Amino acid sequence: MSTEEKPAAPRSLAEALRARDDASLAALLRSRPDLITPVPTDLTQLATRAGTRASVVRALERLDRFALQTAEALAVAADPATYEELLGLMAGDDGDPLVAAALPRGLGTLREQALVWGADDRLRLVRTARELLAPTPQHPSPTGLGPSVQEATAGMSPGRIQELVTVVGLPSTHDSVSATAALTALFTDRKRMSALLDEAPAESVEVLERLVWGPPYGQVTADPAPRLRWLLDRGLLLPTAPGTVVLPREVALHLRGGRAHRTPEPVPPPVEAAAAHRPQVVDATAAGQAYTALATVEELLKDWDEGGPAVLRAGGLSVRDLKRTAVALDVSEPVAAFWVELAYAAGLVASDGEADERYAATPAYDEWLEQPAAQRWARLAEAWLTATRTAGLVGGRDAKDRALAALGPGLDRSAAPEVRHRVLSLLAELPEGAAAAGESVLARLRWERPLRRDPQRDIQRDTAPEADLRVRLAQWALSEAELLGVTGRGALSAHGRALLGAHAPAHAPVEDPEGPGDKLPVHHRPTPPLEPLTPAEQSVASATAARLLAPLLPEPLDHVLLQADLTAVAPGPLQRHLADLLGVLADVESKGGATVYRFTPASVRRALDAGRSASDLHAFLAEHSRTPVPQPLAYLIDDVARRHGHLRVGAASAYVRCDDDALLNEILADKRSAGLRLRRLAPTVLAAQADPATLLEGLRTMGFAPAAESAKGDVLITRAHAHRSPPRTPPEPVPEGPPVPDATLLGAAIRAIRAGDLASTAPRKSATPTATGGGLPRTSSAETLATMQAAVLTGQALWIGYVNAEGAASQRVIAPVRVEGGFVTAYDHTADEVRTYPLHRITGVAELADE
Repeated sequence: MSTEEKPAAPRSLAEALRARDDASLAALLRSRPDLITPVPTDLTQLATRAGTRASVVRALERLDRFALQTAEALAVAADPATYEELLGLMAGDDGDPLVAAALPRGLGTLREQALVWGADDRLRLVRTARELLAPTPQHPSPTGLGPSVQEATAGMSPGRIQELVTVVGLPSTHDSVSATAALTALFTDRKRMSALLDEAPAESVEVLERLVWGPPYGQVTADPAPRLRWLLDRGLLLPTAPGTVVLPREVALHLRGGRAHRTPEPVPPPVEAAAAHRPQVVDATAAGQAYTALATVEELLKDWDEGGPAVLRAGGLSVRDLKRTAVALDVSEPVAAFWVELAYAAGLVASDGEADERYAATPAYDEWLEQPAAQRWARLAEAWLTATRTAGLVGGRDAKDRALAALGPGLDRSAAPEVRHRVLSLLAELPEGAAAAGESVLARLRWERPLRRDPQRDIQRDTAPEADLRVRLAQWALSEAELLGVTGRGALSAHGRALLGAHAPAHAPVEDPEGPGDKLPVHHRPTPPLEPLTPAEQSVASATAARLLAPLLPEPLDHVLLQADLTAVAPGPLQRHLADLLGVLADVESKGGATVYRFTPASVRRALDAGRSASDLHAFLAEHSRTPVPQPLAYLIDDVARRHGHLRVGAASAYVRCDDDALLNEILADKRSAGLRLRRLAPTVLAAQADPATLLEGLRTMGFAPAAESAKGDVLITRAHAHRSPPRTPPEPVPEGPPVPDATLLGAAIRAIRAGDLASTAPRKSATPTATGGGLPRTSSAETLATMQAAVLTGQALWIGYVNAEGAASQRVIAPVRVEGGFVTAYDHTADEVRTYPLHRITGVAELADE
């Protein structure tokens, strides 16, 4: 016979935590980081904090559907319950192999997160979780079960309870407690309960069938119908309030075949592939989108180069400015909001902070422009992946019914980075080149997080998936990943996979489908989710993604194709200096794989105003065109250049001078010049009451080509002056609760908790001195000094009470090393380091027991 004694069952959550090893405690603190903010002094405090309402709500929200169903079943089971009872509630009387196989995992999750404690023969759900998940009249259980017989009959008169017992054929008892127990035993006995229901009228059975899956409450009149009276007389329906009856939990479980849930979901729904493409096609498509993303952000900030739209008083862009930006980028307003927010998250745009506050590019934008295209994309993608600002909310209303504006407050959603990362992780589990069915991704996310926070109650089940924020975040993540080029044709690209720090899945390569609509069946293979990367790891992953993307991006071209219809076709992306000058000399007519530019008199004059001469423009076009310069384009440049500067405008308020007095006569005779209020000062000079800019614009509207001149009579060269904000840092993400602790912090926290627990639970010898009201030992100064000196000689550990300089009292376990000068130097087991303590701050000392 073995002499080993079976360890005693834990009597509390604190004792259950005390029996865990360091790895198990680390898993708990990693899954519930709010428990170490701040670090608890001991395991008792850790257990207390783990049972608080706010912490339990946060933990329940992060459970997957099956783990939550397991907790809900425990909430309606006996306290404590056995594993067999829990299995019966989950799998039913007939059993379910999938449920039976998954239950250890679901229960293990609850144990790991300290929501359930105790051995398999005494499983206990923490009290706060039971209160949240157990059924009440105001908040029925998600299982659809009502109160037990004992709970439903708590306010019933003893005589009425005895009547129920008698009607169902049970012997009467002397008290209500035993009568309730007898009735419960009847309802939980499958054979006797079946016999009782066999006697029920068909109409009464129909009533039970309507209530069996919940809600279990119903309304009755003062004179119930016979079918209801039959049920009420036998306790199959019990009154809870005037006019209200409830189906007891035990009766419902019998009718359900012992199952707490109508549809247990032990395994997550698989993410199905809707189509398959060759990985090379996916990468090329994604690379094309990535280049378009870079071009769009550049175009946005070039449009704001001289100072962007004004900042609203409440912050953000006005609706009108967002519409103008969408027109300039040739995209819809929601997509324009995404690009604006992306540039802001990457630190490329910010408010300038001036009195007339406007948005402008930051100095970081100029540095960003000088980087290779792949690195510029990686910066945008990393900013998108980690940002909490959510562009999809733009145009909606906040909790106070205020409009949410792009770049304005109220757009941060702390769950956004996690959802984006999880969506991409699910795509990474598919074979390379496989595009996921969007609804299967959303179904998987709903299974992984079925609960959401409700302002009226701590938690509730997601009864409206279309309104759930996580579902909307996932939908936005899928569309934004495609816009940004992380995915191509709905499939995760190679550089998108590298951005996550993921590797290609161990699946056979996807074959090229016969058609674009082919379905690709993919069997679900449970895989551990990819963990979000640390900032250092993310930098490495972003560099890897840039390296993979670089060969796929098109090389910028140094030429265009001039057409006889005064257009130029850029067959691909142009080098920056070529694109900049061509953008001044011509207007963009259409975008796409090839950009079409159109030359007009106004665009040529714009180039001449920027300081270019006609010969410069002819040489530029001849150098960068693969086709001969068409004669109509050469004539257009020469004609505009010949007339450019013939008229001179300066400040008088403004004046016009020209050597050709006939031309000035023509201007004065034109009725359109009346608004300029011109008058002749000399045969070659006209004065105007308008300012020079208005005069220039008016004459150009009339068909002339005037040029501005300086006070010295020189032609002014008009160039756009770039406006930059002061150096700004990108917006910091708003975290969802405390951050997940790293290994170093976890190790230090566990050592501190263990040491504090040792100090609070270490056994003392029977001759323990008196303690203060706070539990600290109390000895005289002489006794303290003598005990310390003796411990130095023997190497014995002591239990002390200590009050620090702020007056905070604590208890510690120390091993004294040296006592001198009114101080004791000792190894502090609580802090896990050597410390020196003033003797006058030690309230008392006690020896620890030998064992």
